Amino acid sequence: MEEILLGGEKLKERIVIPAEDGSGLGARLSEHFGRTPCFIVVELNEDGSIVSVHAVANESEHFGGTGHPPDRILQLKPNVVITREMGPRALSAFQAAGVAALKANAGTVKEAVEAYKQGKLEELTEVCHHACHH
Repeated sequence: MEEILLGGEKLKERIVIPAEDGSGLGARLSEHFGRTPCFIVVELNEDGSIVSVHAVANESEHFGGTGHPPDRILQLKPNVVITREMGPRALSAFQAAGVAALKANAGTVKEAVEAYKQGKLEELTEVCHHACHH
Protein backbone atom coordinates (compact mmCIF):
# COMPACT_ATOMS: atom_id res chain seq x y z
CA MET A 1 0.00 0.00 0.00
CA GLU A 2 1.18 3.48 -0.68
CA GLU A 3 1.82 5.30 2.56
CA ILE A 4 -0.76 7.82 3.64
CA LEU A 5 0.51 10.74 5.66
CA LEU A 6 -1.83 12.03 8.31
CA GLY A 7 -0.47 14.59 10.71
CA GLY A 8 3.05 13.46 9.86
CA GLU A 9 2.34 9.81 10.75
CA LYS A 10 2.62 7.03 8.22
CA LEU A 11 -0.57 5.02 8.04
CA LYS A 12 -0.37 1.35 7.30
CA GLU A 13 -4.02 0.46 6.78
CA ARG A 14 -7.38 2.09 6.12
CA ILE A 15 -10.19 -0.32 6.97
CA VAL A 16 -13.87 0.24 6.14
CA ILE A 17 -16.52 -1.75 8.04
CA PRO A 18 -20.31 -1.55 7.49
CA ALA A 19 -22.02 -0.84 10.82
CA GLU A 20 -25.50 -0.44 12.28
CA ASP A 21 -24.72 3.07 13.57
CA GLY A 22 -21.96 5.65 13.75
CA SER A 23 -20.78 4.90 17.29
CA GLY A 24 -17.24 3.99 16.23
CA LEU A 25 -15.47 0.95 17.64
CA GLY A 26 -18.51 -0.04 19.69
CA ALA A 27 -20.83 -0.11 16.67
CA ARG A 28 -22.35 -3.46 15.73
CA LEU A 29 -21.44 -4.91 12.35
CA SER A 30 -24.24 -4.58 9.83
CA GLU A 31 -25.91 -7.72 8.51
CA HIS A 32 -26.61 -6.04 5.16
CA PHE A 33 -23.56 -4.64 3.39
CA GLY A 34 -25.26 -2.44 0.79
CA ARG A 35 -28.05 -1.27 3.07
CA THR A 36 -25.92 -0.55 6.09
CA PRO A 37 -26.71 2.84 7.66
CA CYS A 38 -23.04 3.81 7.81
CA PHE A 39 -19.46 2.73 7.38
CA ILE A 40 -16.83 2.97 10.10
CA VAL A 41 -13.39 3.96 8.80
CA VAL A 42 -10.52 2.78 11.02
CA GLU A 43 -6.98 3.91 10.26
CA LEU A 44 -4.02 2.00 11.69
CA ASN A 45 -0.42 3.14 11.77
CA GLU A 46 2.63 1.01 11.06
CA ASP A 47 2.64 -0.65 14.50
CA GLY A 48 -1.04 -1.60 14.23
CA SER A 49 -2.31 0.96 16.70
CA ILE A 50 -5.48 2.84 15.88
CA VAL A 51 -4.82 6.37 14.65
CA SER A 52 -8.40 7.41 13.91
CA VAL A 53 -11.96 6.14 13.81
CA HIS A 54 -14.79 7.96 12.09
CA ALA A 55 -18.22 7.20 10.68
CA VAL A 56 -19.36 7.94 7.14
CA ALA A 57 -23.07 7.79 6.32
CA ASN A 58 -24.12 5.43 3.56
CA GLU A 59 -25.39 7.92 1.00
CA SER A 60 -25.66 5.42 -1.85
CA GLU A 61 -28.70 4.92 -4.03
CA HIS A 62 -30.13 2.61 -1.36
CA PHE A 63 -30.57 5.68 0.87
CA GLY A 64 -31.73 8.18 -1.72
CA GLY A 65 -28.24 9.27 -2.72
CA THR A 66 -26.19 8.31 -5.73
CA GLY A 67 -23.89 5.47 -6.67
CA HIS A 68 -23.54 1.92 -5.47
CA PRO A 69 -22.16 1.20 -1.97
CA PRO A 70 -18.84 -0.21 -3.29
CA ASP A 71 -18.25 2.93 -5.34
CA ARG A 72 -18.92 5.10 -2.30
CA ILE A 73 -16.52 3.01 -0.21
CA LEU A 74 -13.78 3.14 -2.86
CA GLN A 75 -13.93 6.95 -2.62
CA LEU A 76 -12.69 6.51 0.98
CA LYS A 77 -9.53 4.84 -0.42
CA PRO A 78 -9.50 1.75 1.81
CA ASN A 79 -7.12 -1.12 1.38
CA VAL A 80 -9.33 -3.46 3.43
CA VAL A 81 -13.09 -3.94 3.77
CA ILE A 82 -14.32 -6.14 6.61
CA THR A 83 -17.91 -7.38 6.44
CA ARG A 84 -20.15 -10.32 7.24
CA GLU A 85 -21.06 -10.81 3.57
CA MET A 86 -21.59 -8.93 0.33
CA GLY A 87 -23.05 -9.43 -3.11
CA PRO A 88 -21.12 -10.43 -6.23
CA ARG A 89 -21.10 -6.91 -7.73
CA ALA A 90 -19.53 -5.43 -4.60
CA LEU A 91 -16.95 -8.20 -4.27
CA SER A 92 -15.96 -7.82 -7.94
CA ALA A 93 -15.59 -4.04 -7.53
CA PHE A 94 -13.25 -4.43 -4.56
CA GLN A 95 -11.22 -7.18 -6.22
CA ALA A 96 -10.81 -5.03 -9.36
CA ALA A 97 -9.61 -2.12 -7.21
CA GLY A 98 -7.12 -4.25 -5.28
CA VAL A 99 -9.01 -3.86 -1.99
CA ALA A 100 -9.01 -6.91 0.28
CA ALA A 101 -12.52 -8.06 1.26
CA LEU A 102 -12.42 -10.03 4.51
CA LYS A 103 -15.16 -11.96 6.28
CA ALA A 104 -15.86 -11.24 9.94
CA ASN A 105 -18.14 -12.98 12.38
CA ALA A 106 -17.45 -10.34 15.03
CA GLY A 107 -20.21 -8.52 16.84
CA THR A 108 -18.59 -5.09 16.96
CA VAL A 109 -16.23 -3.00 14.85
CA LYS A 110 -13.60 -3.24 17.60
CA GLU A 111 -13.79 -7.06 17.60
CA ALA A 112 -13.44 -7.12 13.80
CA VAL A 113 -10.40 -4.81 13.89
CA GLU A 114 -8.75 -6.90 16.63
CA ALA A 115 -9.35 -10.11 14.64
CA TYR A 116 -7.86 -8.41 11.58
CA LYS A 117 -4.76 -7.27 13.47
CA GLN A 118 -4.30 -10.85 14.75
CA GLY A 119 -4.57 -12.26 11.22
CA LYS A 120 -7.72 -14.23 12.06
CA LEU A 121 -9.94 -13.05 9.19
CA GLU A 122 -10.31 -14.98 5.95
CA GLU A 123 -10.72 -13.55 2.49
CA LEU A 124 -14.34 -13.29 1.43
CA THR A 125 -14.78 -15.71 -1.46
CA GLU A 126 -18.45 -16.67 -1.25
CA VAL A 127 -21.03 -14.05 -2.02
CA CYS A 128 -24.54 -13.53 -0.78
CA HIS A 129 -27.05 -13.79 -3.60
CA HIS A 130 -29.91 -11.95 -1.87
CA ALA A 131 -30.76 -8.67 -3.58
CA CYS A 132 -30.60 -6.86 -0.24
CA HIS A 133 -26.85 -7.46 0.05
CA HIS A 134 -25.69 -5.86 -3.21
